[in-house]
Amino acid sequence: MGIIWAIIIGFLAGLVAKWITPGSNEPRGFILTTILGIVGSVLATWLGQQIGWYGPNDGAGFIASVVGAIIILVIWGLVARRR
Repeated sequence: MGIIWAIIIGFLAGLVAKWITPGSNEPRGFILTTILGIVGSVLATWLGQQIGWYGPNDGAGFIASVVGAIIILVIWGLVARRR
């Protein structure tokens, strides 16, 4: 059940991040949006654990997942602009 929740929350976090972040160099489609949100959540969890906000078994919440997805979108835009 944890995988299903990760996919659902990842998709919602990816949607919110795409809605907040301006620009046309963003990934499109259901699968890329879901992957964006999941990777954003993983990034937010890792950063939170490195900073000391989360313990070893704690995960990032929805807002942190959106922030992580926004960071991924900004990096995506920088890489896409250089091409």
